[in-house]
Amino acid sequence: MLEYKVDDKTLCAQQFIELAQQVWPGDYDPEKTRRALERTINITAWDGTELVGCLRILTDGCFFGTIPEVLVLPRYQRQGIGSALLRLAKQTTPTLLYFGAQPQAEPFYEKNGCTPSLRAFEMRPEE
Repeated sequence: MLEYKVDDKTLCAQQFIELAQQVWPGDYDPEKTRRALERTINITAWDGTELVGCLRILTDGCFFGTIPEVLVLPRYQRQGIGSALLRLAKQTTPTLLYFGAQPQAEPFYEKNGCTPSLRAFEMRPEE
């Protein structure tokens, strides 16, 4: 049976990286990941001791929030875990949440009550 944790302070960088690598492969720095997890509200889904899903909320607590990612292990997808994570995010967030979505994921978000909003832009820091 799955267990969901809201504002999961036990989530460690290595667990998050192992999940992320299976969903969104990349070059995750463990120390930066640890610091990022300390700055977000982490909503997790666990199957026993295995992290199978995670949604992070980054917010100023007053005006703005965003969801950097919703991750669910491929073998656990299409079982309602992502939808449950979004419901918990809606119950937990202190602010309106803005976030981007891959075009193929838009129907999932719309099915879960999210509405299209602002177009997104990015600005990279100067090097």
